[in-house]
Amino acid sequence: MRLRVRTWLVIAALNGALAVALGAFAAHGLSGRIDSHALGLFETGARYHMYHALALGLAALAMQGEAARAARWSAWSFLIGIVLFAGSLYLLALTGEHAFVFVTPLGGAAFLTGWIMLAIAATRIKT
Repeated sequence: MRLRVRTWLVIAALNGALAVALGAFAAHGLSGRIDSHALGLFETGARYHMYHALALGLAALAMQGEAARAARWSAWSFLIGIVLFAGSLYLLALTGEHAFVFVTPLGGAAFLTGWIMLAIAATRIKT
């Protein structure tokens, strides 16, 4: 049980670090290299990446007792959402390939699923 929590906390922390690094890359490495719309897309990806890295950490902390299963679903949903939502925005901004926009809503749906599953997990935590 503890290993799972620890593993998910590591995944959350690494995603937080990656979100910071990508946000800094956008601010310092991409400014002036891509147009303002693309830069805004990249920054949106980094912002949602960070929000959901933190949410991943919350889901990991909720992995206890009867809440564990819903919390794991939540964590997986947040991770999938990061890859699909933020990842598609990063790729769209860097490549200009509009095919990536079809993946973005799937990532948003995964984020919504993650929040709903986290709420379910919260109702199952024994205080």
